[in-house]
Order: sequence, then structure tokens, then C-alpha cells
Amino acid sequence: MSIFHSLIKKEMLHLMRDFRTITVVLVIPVMLLLLFGFAISTEVNNVKVVTVVEQHTDETRQIIDRFRNNSYFTFEGIVPYHEVESLLRKGRADAAVVFRTEDGRLIHQVIVDASNTTMAQTSTAYLESAIGSAIGIPVVTNTLYNPQLKSAYNFVPGIMGMIFILICAIMTSVSIVSEKETGTMNLLLVSPVRPRTIILGKLVPYFLLSCIILTLVLTLSYTVLGLPFSFSVINVIWVTILYVILALALGLLISTIASTQVSALLVSGVMFMIPVILLSGMIFPVENMPLVLQWLTCIIPARWYISAMRALMIQQLPIGYVLTEVLILAGMTLAVLALAIKKFNAKK
Repeated sequence: MSIFHSLIKKEMLHLMRDFRTITVVLVIPVMLLLLFGFAISTEVNNVKVVTVVEQHTDETRQIIDRFRNNSYFTFEGIVPYHEVESLLRKGRADAAVVFRTEDGRLIHQVIVDASNTTMAQTSTAYLESAIGSAIGIPVVTNTLYNPQLKSAYNFVPGIMGMIFILICAIMTSVSIVSEKETGTMNLLLVSPVRPRTIILGKLVPYFLLSCIILTLVLTLSYTVLGLPFSFSVINVIWVTILYVILALALGLLISTIASTQVSALLVSGVMFMIPVILLSGMIFPVENMPLVLQWLTCIIPARWYISAMRALMIQQLPIGYVLTEVLILAGMTLAVLALAIKKFNAKK
């Protein structure tokens, strides 16, 4: 047991002496979390609206007043119909609402600039809601779990999925490969210490570092970004710990494949960075992907972790609702860990 403690102490000292690595590892998660939480937003504000009115009525005046007083809109005035396309092309308006009266009934047409589909879809929904409420046809909307439609609610689970893959897998794989490059790993392997003890001794410091990052990320998420806090945070913590162990196992597996630190970084980048961003559901919904890609996402751990985090952190559901995701992550962890240790022992 003292040998195991000595290995952990040796790796901790090595990690603490590398001040630049510690700084990067702690600063990057904070930067990513704040960047996605505040700067990169899918919320739509200040939609520039113009109106075309054939004949003013009390209803049209009421709707226009709503546009003026609504913080989501910037009312740019009443214009002739033939100027609408020109205003949209020049960017002086994002949307136009045309009011006509037919058979004594007010009808409307919404024209939007769809060069930005997110802006077009969201602004159309805002306009329809404002118009419907004004003319006595209220649009009743119940927005569950995220009533303010904050982008942070969507991005935080995805950022967590990416952070722990990068920190755990890339850092551990590079650390072990660097030992192989300098020859110190061979010295350790020919010693009386068992290979599994050596590996665990090297992985424990990175596990502890990941726990510190988890504490930092959750603190920022529940305070600065305003995610709803509840006792489900306990489930968030232990499911994340399972994911961290899986990421550590993936880093160990990469270390058995790569022979240099550069190749370890390239393998990690190709295997984790791109799939996590594109195929995990972090940004693009998995359900909207072609069937072939949906099947491919099943082998990406981040997909199951992000899905579980959204249910636990945003919807605050009991752990029973994410049993499928947890069991898949547990199965992946056992399989990858067994394969990594087997390949590592074969190359010792």
C-alpha cells in the first residue's frame, strides 16, 4: 500500500510542478462554460419589425403598440408594401407584418428574413404570439424546465461532456506516453510493482483534478449561469464520476496505441473532440440526424452522458429516468477499462 501511495505522491508532485498545465486545465473549463453560457446564445432579442397597414383599426393600433412596448422587438415604423423587400435585403428590418382587412376581419402576413434560420423561426413565433394576444386569440404557452429559454441550460451539459473527455482522456494519455518516451515507464514496469498498481497510481491524481473541475463547473452553473439547484445534484455528481472513470480508461487505451505525445494528441482530437461537438447532441439534436449517424452516435460516450445531465440538471428528474444512459456508460467503462488494461499488460 505504501508503494501505491508513493506512486500517487510522485505523480501529484509531477503534476503540481507543471504550473502551465494546471492553469490550462482549470482555466479552459471556466472559459468554455462562460463563453457558451453568455457569449454564444441562441436567444433572439431586438428583432427589427416594420408593418404594412392598409387601413388602420383599433386592432392594428393595439398590435403596433405591443411591438413598441415589447423588449424583444425594435419597431422601425409603418412602411409601404413595396419597400418591405428592400428593407429586408438591406438589413434595416428582420421581419415585416402586413395587415389587411377582408370581409371586416383583420388578417395578417408575417414576412421574415430567413437567411438566419434561428432568427427567422424564433422571431416568427414571437410575432405570432404578440399578434394573437392582441386580437383576442391568445397563444397559451407553457414552457417547462426552461421558462426563460436560456441557452446556458442547453450548453452546460454539453460543455461538461466535452470538458471531462478532454481533461481526463487527453491528459492521462499524454502523461503515460511521455513516460514511455523518456523511458521511465519501462523502469517502472521492470520493477516488482504490478502494472495495474502503476497505472492506478498515475490515474488517481487526474481523477482528483477532475473532481476539482467538477466542483468548479457545478458552482458556476448553479450560481453564475442560474441553473436550477436541487438535491438531484447528488445524482449529477456520481454519474459524472462514472463518466470521468470512463474517460480515464479511454486515455489509458490511447496510451497503448500512441507512441508519441503528438500522436496521442491527434488520436484524442479525432476520437473525442470532433465526435463530441458534432455527434453527441451537444449542439445538433441526435433525432434530426440521418439514421446511419444516429446509430453511430450510440458508441459515443458523451451522447449518453449529455442526455443524462439534461434530465438530471435541467428537468431535475429522478435517477430512474436515466437508468438506460447510466447502464450504457457503466458497460462502456467496464469494457474500455478491461481492454485498456489488457493491451497495456500485453505491451509491458
